[in-house]
Amino acid sequence: MNATNKHSQRILLVDDEEQILEGCRACLNNAGWHDVLTESDSRLVLSLLEREEVDVIVLDLRMPNITGVELLPQIVKQHPQIKVIVSTANNDVETVVNCMKEGAYDYMVKPIDVKRLITSVKKAMEMRSLANELSALKSYMFHDRLEHPEAFAGIVTGNKAMRAVFQYLEVIAGTRQPVTITGETGTGKELIARAIHDLSGCSGDYVALNVAGLDDNMFSDTLFGHRKGAFTGAEQARDGLITRAAGGTLFLDEIGDLNEMSQIKLLRLLQEQEYYPVGSDFIKKSDARIVLATNRDLQEMIKQGKFRNDLYYRLCGHRVHLPPLRERLDDIPLLLDHFLEKAAARIGKKKPTPPPELAVMLTLYPFPGNVREMEALVSDAVLRHTSGVLSMETFKMVIGDQRPAAQAGSGSSKSCNDNPLCDIFGHFPTLDEVEQYMISEAMKMAKGNQGLAGKILGMGRQTLNKRLKSQSAPA
Repeated sequence: MNATNKHSQRILLVDDEEQILEGCRACLNNAGWHDVLTESDSRLVLSLLEREEVDVIVLDLRMPNITGVELLPQIVKQHPQIKVIVSTANNDVETVVNCMKEGAYDYMVKPIDVKRLITSVKKAMEMRSLANELSALKSYMFHDRLEHPEAFAGIVTGNKAMRAVFQYLEVIAGTRQPVTITGETGTGKELIARAIHDLSGCSGDYVALNVAGLDDNMFSDTLFGHRKGAFTGAEQARDGLITRAAGGTLFLDEIGDLNEMSQIKLLRLLQEQEYYPVGSDFIKKSDARIVLATNRDLQEMIKQGKFRNDLYYRLCGHRVHLPPLRERLDDIPLLLDHFLEKAAARIGKKKPTPPPELAVMLTLYPFPGNVREMEALVSDAVLRHTSGVLSMETFKMVIGDQRPAAQAGSGSSKSCNDNPLCDIFGHFPTLDEVEQYMISEAMKMAKGNQGLAGKILGMGRQTLNKRLKSQSAPA
């Protein structure tokens, strides 16, 4: 599972001045790119590219033997996937324009500004990652496959929408961009975050933090740590969870609950990979991959002034939405069997046999708590079970006699989506609803004539009159 991540992104610096090469390499190393190659002889560049996989090249245009101007079109032709940033000793507009026409991604003017170098390389890396993702997505579109199904072994599903989520995760997991997971409570957002970490190839730990209920002080101290003496009781310096997640993945759940000050600190962490421990004036860098989750409607929160626009847009790079269980009805039999086995093993019982009608009954229940609610419901039933076929009573106590509302827009709810009645009513109707609708339509066709309407409906005028009176009677 050697997905590409920031630590394996490779940069090649090409310049005939060793001092410039070493200076630029040091700057890039400090910014978090540790795989940086250098080459001072332009004649060796093409052979090097045949041997080594490179993502970004910073290429000097004025070199002896073969100039960067001559080398650029050859690199672009033979290795079109590589992003080339050219550097020139003078701000020669015509030369720069020609290089951009030849396929250069960006340019810099010597002496090279450190911030400009880091920004340009960062953007080039993002473009390279995006190109890789698009290429992979095209491949997945033509070949319905998973490269690493083992990463999703803990998620029980056979649903097409969920499989599409898995394929998307395989494409984006190797990048270092933040991933935002949305979905209702109980849909499995933390399982998805763990799968992203497993797919990423990160060598560090997976660290999770639920930020719901944390004020800004608690959020900052828990996540970023503090220096000695930062506040009363801070007798020792303490690292935050961001340090534990170094080289790995930091999962922040319920980010919709963050207050504005915490949102500002999170934005800085996402944009600059920088943070301040509580009480410290010294910036620290982080190379942790950030995965975030929420069950809130962040766009609605922005309208209400409760969530920052700039933070939201920073979270839009990679988004994963998990469908609710009511849109994954085909998964209910699989989940039922899985949770029965899991619950029985946990309490040392033999796995009970469910009645055939149980799975059907569960598909008619909307499960507001989604998969988590279903697991709790099955676990309680197994705990109460004594012998023989599993009792339906535990499920009936929760589901009761309420009528299931199979909405027309409920994704994979085939019981309604393929039924023309749902197009009329917006849900599968009751007999009373159908009768009221038919009588109303017949009266319209008959221009209010009850005798004619009765003939259309196949009933006598008096029968129709009684039905009309019962419909108009107060409940």
